[in-house]
Amino acid sequence: MFISSHKKRLALISVHGDPAIEIGKEEAGGQNVYVRQVGEALSRQGWQVDMFTRRSTPDQAGIVQHTPDCRTIRLTAGPQKFIPRDELFEYLPEFVQAFQQFQSDLGAQYEIVHTNYWLSSWVGLQLKKLQGAKQIHTYHSLGAVKYQAVSTIPLIAKTRLATEKTCLETAERIVATSPQEEDHMRSLVSTKGEVDIIPCGTDIRRFGCVSRAEARQQLGLDQDAKIVFYVGRFDPRKGIETIVRAVGRLERQDNFKLVIGGGSRPGHSDGRERDRIESIVADLGLQDVTTFPGRLGLDNLHLYYAAADVCVVPSHYEPFGLVAIEAMASRTPVVASAVGGLQFTVIPEVTGLLAPPKDDAVFADAISRILSSPEWRDQLGEAGRERVETIFSWDGVASQLSKLYKRVLKESSQSEVAAKESSDSAVSA
Repeated sequence: MFISSHKKRLALISVHGDPAIEIGKEEAGGQNVYVRQVGEALSRQGWQVDMFTRRSTPDQAGIVQHTPDCRTIRLTAGPQKFIPRDELFEYLPEFVQAFQQFQSDLGAQYEIVHTNYWLSSWVGLQLKKLQGAKQIHTYHSLGAVKYQAVSTIPLIAKTRLATEKTCLETAERIVATSPQEEDHMRSLVSTKGEVDIIPCGTDIRRFGCVSRAEARQQLGLDQDAKIVFYVGRFDPRKGIETIVRAVGRLERQDNFKLVIGGGSRPGHSDGRERDRIESIVADLGLQDVTTFPGRLGLDNLHLYYAAADVCVVPSHYEPFGLVAIEAMASRTPVVASAVGGLQFTVIPEVTGLLAPPKDDAVFADAISRILSSPEWRDQLGEAGRERVETIFSWDGVASQLSKLYKRVLKESSQSEVAAKESSDSAVSA
């Protein structure tokens, strides 16, 4: 396949988060969206972008072309089947070998590798050693934070924590998606290393393109309904139980709906969590007001955001939280947990409300406040849209990343020149 020779090559590495996979499948969420959208936006800014991930089924295409200058490349590393992320580490050396073989076949090396999540950071660290690649890294999730919120610590935890610390201290730059994430890095991981804050983005053309009335008409929802919306993976850490119990506390109104969107696969972890959530819905007698539309995608996700009166993001932890800015772009106010990057994206009393994680009583009060005042709901929604347009567009994010990459390459070039001059001076002396 022809590759533009005049463009700088960039490798985005996302071992477990396939940018070309359908969002909503297991292990497919915000990271997949981030890599795909950043990759495509960077290609519009003059980069030749190759996004590397792991092949998880034999029938997957090896290369998926998204735009003329942006593609997903699936490398074989371990069995070609779904493997949970906590069990992928042993296959990373194969991933590195496959990456270098791809470079060899291409006849060129990637000067810049932007790695995503700790598994990919390990790959990047090896590429720094093997070929001097310049590494930019985005964590998406910090083990030091995650392990505070789970009851069972996985066996891989020690390796993850050590890798995240080494990456922070040795990568050319770390991209934190919010000030809160940078604070966590400094307080829980290391005070060393170079950190730049560049937020995640969203598609401001897609989200916000329809009115609430139009969206409800297309989805067959009553124009007078009070609609509370959640979308995301079925994962205990996403806090879906909190929103269900919060709704259970609300006074029953006519035409009330709780919509819990997201994919699930029977027999996998998200399928088991969906079963658990459905049992809680049944225990609270909420079956008549709760719907599970399943996996939402390109054809309907923007409609659900626009149709909702309020979008709830009850996560126990989010480094950033793409759902919040997708809802805000859709002019829908957000009630979110006061954790991580959600404290950066959502401005309390301006674009939505924040509540302590797992506190269904406070979530219930926040949801009720917005539902009871349509005028205030609309004010919050408009302020949210304005905030997203100003700060969180993908093209704006890509522009900041592009400048960062170029700065790193320039610094590297200047460092190499200085080292050469120093060496020449020593020889002359």
